[in-house]
Amino acid sequence: MTNSELAEQPKMKIPDGATRQPKPWLAVGLVVVLAACVILLVRTFGSQMPEPVSFAVVAVLGGFALLGLVGLVALLTGFAHLGRAPQQRAFFDSLVDGLSEACVVTDKRGRVIYSNIHYRTMLEDSGYSRLVGFENLYAGYPDLADKIYRLSQAARAGEPGLEEFRLAEGSSVTGARAGEPTWVRISVQQIGARLGRTYALWRYRDISETRSRQEAAFSHLQYIINYLDHAPAGFFSTRKNGEIAYINATLATWLGLDLQDTTDGSVKLSDFIAPEDAEMLLNLKPANNEARTAVFDIDLRPVTGGFLPVRIIHRTDFDDDGVAQPSRSLVLDMRETASGDAKQGSVKFARLMNGAPFGIAEIAADGKVLHSNSAFVALSDVEVLGSLLTDMVIERSKQALADGISEALQGDAGRVAVNVGFKGDDENTANILLVRLDHESETAESIYAYVVDTSKHSALELQLAQSQKMQAVGQLAGGVAHDFNNVLTAIIGFSDLLLATHRPTDPAFADIMNIKQNANRAANLVRQLLAFSRRQTLRPEVISLSDVMSDLGNLLGRLLGETIKLDVIYGRDLGLVKVDLNQFEQVIINLAVNARDAMGANGKLTIRTSNVSEHESKIVAPNLMPEGEYVVCEVEDNGSGMPPEVLAKIYEPFFSTKEVGKGTGLGLSTVYGIVKQTGGFIFCDSEVGRGTTFKVYLPRVYKEETDQVEETVKVDVKKADMTGDATILLVEDEDAVRMFAARALATRGYEVLEADSGETALEVMEGHTGEIDLVLSDVVMPEMDGPTLLKELRKRGVTTQFIFISGYAEEAFEKNLEGQEDFAFLAKPFSLKQLTGAVKDALRS
Repeated sequence: MTNSELAEQPKMKIPDGATRQPKPWLAVGLVVVLAACVILLVRTFGSQMPEPVSFAVVAVLGGFALLGLVGLVALLTGFAHLGRAPQQRAFFDSLVDGLSEACVVTDKRGRVIYSNIHYRTMLEDSGYSRLVGFENLYAGYPDLADKIYRLSQAARAGEPGLEEFRLAEGSSVTGARAGEPTWVRISVQQIGARLGRTYALWRYRDISETRSRQEAAFSHLQYIINYLDHAPAGFFSTRKNGEIAYINATLATWLGLDLQDTTDGSVKLSDFIAPEDAEMLLNLKPANNEARTAVFDIDLRPVTGGFLPVRIIHRTDFDDDGVAQPSRSLVLDMRETASGDAKQGSVKFARLMNGAPFGIAEIAADGKVLHSNSAFVALSDVEVLGSLLTDMVIERSKQALADGISEALQGDAGRVAVNVGFKGDDENTANILLVRLDHESETAESIYAYVVDTSKHSALELQLAQSQKMQAVGQLAGGVAHDFNNVLTAIIGFSDLLLATHRPTDPAFADIMNIKQNANRAANLVRQLLAFSRRQTLRPEVISLSDVMSDLGNLLGRLLGETIKLDVIYGRDLGLVKVDLNQFEQVIINLAVNARDAMGANGKLTIRTSNVSEHESKIVAPNLMPEGEYVVCEVEDNGSGMPPEVLAKIYEPFFSTKEVGKGTGLGLSTVYGIVKQTGGFIFCDSEVGRGTTFKVYLPRVYKEETDQVEETVKVDVKKADMTGDATILLVEDEDAVRMFAARALATRGYEVLEADSGETALEVMEGHTGEIDLVLSDVVMPEMDGPTLLKELRKRGVTTQFIFISGYAEEAFEKNLEGQEDFAFLAKPFSLKQLTGAVKDALRS
C-alpha cells in the first residue's frame, strides 16, 4: 500500500446518523400545509363560529405556523454548519500532521479511528498495508509487548503512561534503524471524556539523538571519575555534618578504606583526621560572604594504623545565607615532595608547625601571609593565604599591628609583641609576637608571627573581675545589712515594749506604730541586701512550680494591670524543686514587675515552665552550669529590651534605669541572690525593640531524695501563754539589742543572765549556782563568737538548749559547727512576739 493510498484512507469512522444531510423542504412543506389549513378553516367556519372561538382557532394555528418557521431557520443553520465541517477537518489534520511525533487515536477495542501522516508513514516503511494500533504493532515481541500492555492498562484506567525502550540495531521491529540502535519513547493518555466517549491518544517519538548525547556525557563523566580516582593526589568532599560525600580511589587506598564503603555516608571526616583538625575544616567561616580556601599541613590516620603527613588544600563554598556547602579538598602526600633526609625534615617540620597549640605564620615584607599553620587559620574568618595580616584584625588593632610589622622587619627591636582582636562572629583576642629570623640583610624579606589566642583568658579575666566585684559588693552589702539588722532589732523591739505600755487611744500610740512600720520597711530593704549577698535565711521545701504559678496567677494579674496580657504555660510532668516558697514567689514578682515597667500598655508577659534533661543542660551554659536535670521557669516579655551595656550591669545592686524614686535598684539583685543561694542559675536574653527573657534553672529533686523533716510543734503566739520562769543566758555584744531582749524576757517572767561576749558567757555560767535552761546567743561577736561558744559548752558536757540570733543566714555559720545540729535559729531583726515565741518553742522541745 503506497503512502498516497494510505492518505486516501478514511481517518475517522463517522457514525451513520452524523452523515445525513439536512432536508429543509420538509419544513417548507409543513409551513405551507399549516398556512392552507388556517385559510380554509377561517373561510369555511369563520362566519359560523362565535368571534372568541374564531380568534382562538386562528391563534393556535398561527402558533403552529410560527414553530414551523423556527424549525426551518434551525435546519438552514445546521446545513450551513455541516457545510463548514470539511474545512475544520482539514485544519485539524494539518495541525496534527505538523507535530514531530507519530500520533494515533484508538478506541476501547484498540481499533484505529484517527492517525497523523507520521504514523501512517511509519507503518508504510514497516510494510503494513492497513492501519493498526501499537497494541498490535509490537504484539510479536514479548519484551516490548509487556511495555505496551502496561501503557494500555494505564489508558483504560484514565492515567497517563510513558515507556522508553531500545530497539536493536537492524532489527525488524517497527521504528528500528539500520546501522545503529534506536531509542523510542511511547506515551499514552485518555481523551474524549467530555464528549461522553473515551479514546486513547498514543504518541511515538524517536529519542536516539538525545540518548546518544546522554550516553556521551555519561561516558565522559566516567572518564573524569576514573581520572580523579587514579590521580596521583587524593580528593574528598565533606558535608556540613562531617559525612564524606565523595572520596577518590587514591585517597581511599592511602587510608586503607574500601571504596564501596564510602558511598553511603557512613564514613566521617573524624574517622581519619584528628577531631580538632576535623572541627577546624568543618567550621571555616565565609570570607566576605564568598568561598573560603585554606591550606593545612596535618596527619591523616589510616584505618591500618600509623600516620600519613599530608597537605590539604581545602575549599568551602557558602550559599546566600552563609550555610556551608559540600567542601572540595585536594590532598597531597608530603612524603612524595622530597627524598632522603629532606623528606624526613619536611615531614617533621610540617608536624611541628601543625601540632603547635598556637598560630604560626610567615609574613612577607608587604604584610601578606605566605604560609601558616592550622591554628592560625582558625583565628580569623578572613581568607588567610595572600591576605594582609592587618586585614584580619579589627579596626582598632590595625595601626598597632602595622607599626609592629614595620618594626620587626627592621630587626632593631628583636621581638615585637602586639595585642590585637581578630575579625569574626565572636571577636577573638590574641597576642602576636613578631620575630625576624633573617639578619643577613638590612631589611628582611619576611618575618614570622607567633599568635597566642587569649580569647578564653580574656573571658575568664572578665568573669573573674565580675565575680570579684559581685563578691565585694555582696560582702559590703552583707556587712551593712548585719549592722542595720542590729539597729532595726533595737528599734522594732523597743517599739514593741512601748506599744505594750500604751493603749491604742493614747496620742503616742500612732507615732510608735509609725516608727515600727518604717522600721519594718527598712528591714525589707535589708533582706534584699542579704538576698543579693546570699546571706539571708532560707526555709527550703520540696514544691512543684506549677502549684506556685497557679497560686501566683491572681496576684500577678493585679500587679500587671488590665492592659497587659498574662499567659502562663505549664510544662507537662513537671519535676519537683527544693526552694524557699516565699523567696521564689519574690523572684517571680520582681521579674514580672520589671517586665511590666518595660512594656507599658498592650504588652504580653509569658511565664512557662518545663523540664530540662541532662543532655539538654549541656548546651545551656557549658562553662557556668554543670550538667544535670533541671526545672526551668522562663519569664518573657515583649517590651523595649536592653542594650548590651545595660545587660552587663542588671544584677548589680542599686543599678537602675528607672526614674529617680521609681526603683531601688535591688529587684534583680535580690532575684540573683535568691536563685544563687537556692543552688540555681539565672540567664537573661534581651534585644532592643523585641523584649527580654529571664530563664531560672533550678536543680530537679525527687521525693525519695528529699530529707525527712521532723515535725515540730510551733507555738501560736496569738493564743499561747508567752510567760515563763526559766533561766536564760543572753549573749549579745550590741548593747541596744541585749537591753531590749533582756527587758522583753524579764517582763515575761524569765530570769535573764547577760553577757557581752562568748568568754564572758562562760564566766557567767561558771559563777551561776543554779541551772541555766536556755542560751540565747549572737553569732558574730569579738573574741569568741557564738558557734565557738556552742562547741565549748558541748565539750564541757553542757547540753543546754541553744538559740542563735543573727542578721546573717543560718547557712553562713552552720559550716563552722562541725556537725552540731542541736540548736535553733532566730533571724534579725525580730519583734517581741517573735523572740518570746522562739524561746517558748526551744524550751518546749
